[in-house]
Amino acid sequence: MADQASMSITFLTFIVLFMGVGLYSSTRQQNNTTDYLLAGRGVNPWLTALSTVATGNSGFMFIGLIGFTYQVGLSAIWLTIGYILGDGLAWLTVHRRLRQVSEESNVETIPAFLGQGVLGGRWITIASAVITLLFLGTYAAAQLHAGSKALSVLFGWESWVGVVFGAVVVGIYCVSGGIRASIWVGSIQAILMLLSMMVLSGVAIAATGGLSGLWQQLNTIDPTLTRMMPSSLRFGFWPFAIAWTVSGFGVVGQPHIMIRAMAIESTEQVSEARNIYVVFNAVFAIAATVVGLTARVLLPDLLGMDTELALPQLASTLLPGIMVGFILVGLFSATISTADAQVLSCSAALTQDLFPQATAPTSSTTSSTPSSTQWAKLGTLTVLGLILIIALNVTDNVFTLVMFSWAALASSLGPLLVVQALKRPLNWAIAIGMILTGIVTAIIWRLGLQLSQDIYEVLPGMVASTMVYLICQPFISDRSAVSDVSDISDVSNVDVKADHVN
Repeated sequence: MADQASMSITFLTFIVLFMGVGLYSSTRQQNNTTDYLLAGRGVNPWLTALSTVATGNSGFMFIGLIGFTYQVGLSAIWLTIGYILGDGLAWLTVHRRLRQVSEESNVETIPAFLGQGVLGGRWITIASAVITLLFLGTYAAAQLHAGSKALSVLFGWESWVGVVFGAVVVGIYCVSGGIRASIWVGSIQAILMLLSMMVLSGVAIAATGGLSGLWQQLNTIDPTLTRMMPSSLRFGFWPFAIAWTVSGFGVVGQPHIMIRAMAIESTEQVSEARNIYVVFNAVFAIAATVVGLTARVLLPDLLGMDTELALPQLASTLLPGIMVGFILVGLFSATISTADAQVLSCSAALTQDLFPQATAPTSSTTSSTPSSTQWAKLGTLTVLGLILIIALNVTDNVFTLVMFSWAALASSLGPLLVVQALKRPLNWAIAIGMILTGIVTAIIWRLGLQLSQDIYEVLPGMVASTMVYLICQPFISDRSAVSDVSDISDVSNVDVKADHVN
């Protein structure tokens, strides 16, 4: 076991660094929600790309995917290949349009974007905000749970201590600096995540006798571990592979990731951010797969136990304390870099989309009434508290929680965001139909038909939602655009939006 003191010092040093950078970012903050939620739409492409790497990979990559690779072997690579291909396609087709249209319509959140420019759009915004709170909140709880798993292994902490510790760290810099803190800290975390995964994969490969030694030992354990093609797929390989590619494109339904495209400095910089992101993401994913495979050889006793502990167990077995602390920082970075973005997106859904009237100027407004920024920060604390409660009661594994939350968001919000980004004809009834059809299909596919092992539910969910639009679109006369306001029947929204940008 690695030296506890060295490990603790390394880990805590970086945690203090994260909080320091997050707190420093608050000195650049302006007193409006555009700055708190979008960093004033002034984020450079490097910070956009790196923070997206950190936010997109999450504890799922360090805990869930490595544990899954440990169990099934090389065939797990299709999850990564599909995600990278689909995610890249989203960057090529959607992100630039999202940045452009969101600025034109002066919206600050993904739910507001989904409802903008449509008569009755307030109903779309409310529905998508509720979906965001339900599933992104669960997703964030899974991140805190993933971080606590590692801390319990390496420090011997009770699971709840790790959950609370992660929530406190996230709360300190999120409340103070908003999305700017999330992006700045996330960029540092992305570099640490990549370096830590590369270091561990390199040491682990050497410990197994190189790539040839790894391959031979995997074959000896179980020949299926070295097969690229998954076995026992009910519908064959191609539906399986296409489903994982669609799951990557399902990033368009993830508010905590897509909000970064809205925050980048200009539409012209989206392609530069995409190139940086794809390179970093691909290297990180390959290294994570290697860690999962080497863990199967070096830690055979984990089989039948909690395989999601493969990475921290491998690190503590192979590395000295100071390096274990570094690996732990990378893992913890993955969890909190995603959790902070999700907390902020849920907070925005609560304070800006569900209850925007809370800071609307009225005749009875007094100096004690919170400003829009203060209301957003209060929402952040409230959401973090609710997510903490969920995380303390999580019983499912990280892989399952993340997979289902991702699918629910992708299926319900993804196709609708594409429609809005492309400025296609839309009305509120069809939008609500798309949301409900997508999420119900995903739920039935996983829980009712139990087909998720063969075809990930993102595919049927997004296809069903898209079909609702394609079937109904010919009956839409026009977009019924209403300037920058979601619903002309709600006049108070005009005042709220004005207050947000003043």
